[in-house]
Amino acid sequence: MSLALLFPGQGAQRPHMLRDLPASPAVSAVIDEAGCRVDELDSAAALASTVNVQLALVIAGVASARALVDEHGLDPEFVAGHSVGAFAAAVTAGVLTLAEALAAVELRGRSMEDACAQGNWGMSAVSGLPTRAAAELVRRVATDDDPLWVANVNGATQTVVSGTDRALRRAADAARGAGAQSCERLDVAVSSHCPIQEDTARVIAEHLAPLPRRRPTRRYLTNTGGRITTSAEVVLDDLATSVARPVRWYDGTRLLGELGVSSAVETPPGHVLTRLLASAVPSARAISVTDDGFEAAARLAVRE
Repeated sequence: MSLALLFPGQGAQRPHMLRDLPASPAVSAVIDEAGCRVDELDSAAALASTVNVQLALVIAGVASARALVDEHGLDPEFVAGHSVGAFAAAVTAGVLTLAEALAAVELRGRSMEDACAQGNWGMSAVSGLPTRAAAELVRRVATDDDPLWVANVNGATQTVVSGTDRALRRAADAARGAGAQSCERLDVAVSSHCPIQEDTARVIAEHLAPLPRRRPTRRYLTNTGGRITTSAEVVLDDLATSVARPVRWYDGTRLLGELGVSSAVETPPGHVLTRLLASAVPSARAISVTDDGFEAAARLAVRE
């Protein structure tokens, strides 16, 4: 059996996602280590903040991974996090401590908010169009005043675009005209994985530069290249630069299949990555802890 742990990114959040985690020793230890009050991060009001969303997602991912490993006996060979979920993957791989990850993510979230402070920005998922058609749609819709970029290539027919509110509304109209199944606005208050976040990438790179280079204990899937690495330098570079570059998730999930991953478990609060993996790699069992619970998810992964 070859197992991967998947960590969702921004857009997967929901109120009380930390409070709803099991009160197990592993989860409680991570919450204590994070040094936060749960209701200050995961209430509906708190989740209006990009910073709180990203911190809560990392805490949820790390706590869930520790519970799955320490309390349910899973031993993942691979870790893969989508966008900010990559920081939880880096902690699970031993490249960052939880404290280091949370400090970087807080800085990341504030810098992302600052980059989008002027104007209304966001992200939308275009489903039902091939990647090339979605990219062509972006080229037709984008203008100098209302830029639009391909932000995530999540699947063969799902592409996330990032840009101004006006550009996203035009993209929704163009997507319907092109035959897309949907163009759904994501629960994200900033534009990410695009050039507007170049300063954020620089700030995070400078912040991570003095940290120790700890060799990953698990194989890490990069956002920017959709490739596997066991280099701490590559992991830290990916954590910094991916905020300003498209996420090549589809490439990465297909690579997991080529490398023989037989099952993948997605940590709370997500299940979208489970569905994307099931579509890209039908031979692998895709499991969501949110849908199945910790005990059942672990049992399914071990059975596979």
